[in-house]
Amino acid sequence: MAETHVLFVEDDDVIREATQLALERDGFRVTAMPDGLSGLDAFRAQRPDIALLDVMLPGMDGVSLCRRIRDESTVPVIMLSARADSIDVVLGLEAGADDYVTKPFDGSVLMARIRAVLRRFGHAGGAGERGEEAPDGGGLLVFGDLEVDTDGMEVRKGGSPVALTPTEMRLLLEFSSAPGTVLSRDKLLERVWDYGWGGDTRVVDVHVQRLRAKIGQDRIETVRGFGYKLKS
Repeated sequence: MAETHVLFVEDDDVIREATQLALERDGFRVTAMPDGLSGLDAFRAQRPDIALLDVMLPGMDGVSLCRRIRDESTVPVIMLSARADSIDVVLGLEAGADDYVTKPFDGSVLMARIRAVLRRFGHAGGAGERGEEAPDGGGLLVFGDLEVDTDGMEVRKGGSPVALTPTEMRLLLEFSSAPGTVLSRDKLLERVWDYGWGGDTRVVDVHVQRLRAKIGQDRIETVRGFGYKLKS
């Protein structure tokens, strides 16, 4: 199997060089860039398997870079933020990031997050276009005007295709496999994000918001104090 190619965009020379060395020691092939514009050029030229983007970058900030990448590809993106409570975390997720890691980070935590993202993406190719396996078998699931093809990994609303990222698709598959059942944020973190530990539930909330915007705002119901459920 080919080495997993990581695009790492970080303007701090010390962090960039140390993290690149750590990733390479762990078996990854790394392209490291110091700013957003060179990062975008590298992404377009090399089509990496995953992108690690610092939020604060010169030239083009990490949120804008994430948005540009997401316009062109479903490749997994992890944002690196200096503050856990920063609005930048939410902005990055809303721009299309799949997860985030707070700086300063432990190398083992970063590796675990990268591997978790790659597992749920099925180690997608450079274009990030390979599909996901559906939980509990396949088939066509219909919820009003919403159709979920768990064999072909396609979604249609009113007969028109809906473009979902792999993370959004996995989230919808979890909901559609148990319509009407309330799924807690912790359970979704475990099943969709492959967290074997407690995670930030903002990741779930923002992805639910993004999914609602694509399949219908009233399709996924919030059950206060418990989680979310797909209306059957």
